[in-house]
Amino acid sequence: MRHIGNILGLFKVARCERAATAVEYGLILALICLMAMIAIRQVATKTINMWGNVANVVSNS
Repeated sequence: MRHIGNILGLFKVARCERAATAVEYGLILALICLMAMIAIRQVATKTINMWGNVANVVSNS
C-alpha cells in the first residue's frame, strides 16, 4: 500500500509542475501581447503624424 501512495504522490507533483508550466507560458504570452500592443501603438502614432505632415504640405501647396 505504501508503494501506491508514493506513486500517487509523484502524480500530484507532476500535475503541479504542469500547472506551473502552463502559468509560465501564460505569463510569457501576456508579455508578448503587451509588447506587440506597445509597438503597434508607437507605429500608429508615427504614421498618424506622418500623414498629418503630408496633409499640411498638400494643403499649403
